[in-house]
Amino acid sequence: MAQEDGLAGFALAVVREDGKWRCAPLESGALSDLDQAITELRKIRSTGATFGMLAVDDEFFVLLRPGPGGVSVLLSDAAAALDYDVAADVLDLLRVDPPDEDDETVWLEGDLEILADLGMPSGELQVIADEVELFPDEQLQMIAQRCGFVDQFREYLDSA
Repeated sequence: MAQEDGLAGFALAVVREDGKWRCAPLESGALSDLDQAITELRKIRSTGATFGMLAVDDEFFVLLRPGPGGVSVLLSDAAAALDYDVAADVLDLLRVDPPDEDDETVWLEGDLEILADLGMPSGELQVIADEVELFPDEQLQMIAQRCGFVDQFREYLDSA
């Protein structure tokens, strides 16, 4: 695994309550520690939707959505598991073997329906994740646009 100290990117909690969206940062360790990100998201008390967005090193993104039956996750690039612990942890949680060392194919892994109830159909999420020429923050902004919280997302990025 690569050294993960000083990862670039962000870890963000997205909450919808009473019809209003808000975005808040997760602790910096959540960017490299999947368990920490999940724990922080579970601590958020809300009657509405709560999920997390991680954008890691301009390489890939992770969507996390804790629920009563476990955690739904989506990793935009399974090959990132070769270089990043957090991506390897996602594959482990999904019980998916990491790719071979020489496999450079980019493919997503996880629950494409993770945000379907919030206006992000699986087909559109697939199209966004397949846009490999975009940076993860750009892909996540497209998701925020589709789900209806792009203003809050931009405000968070501008303040970070």
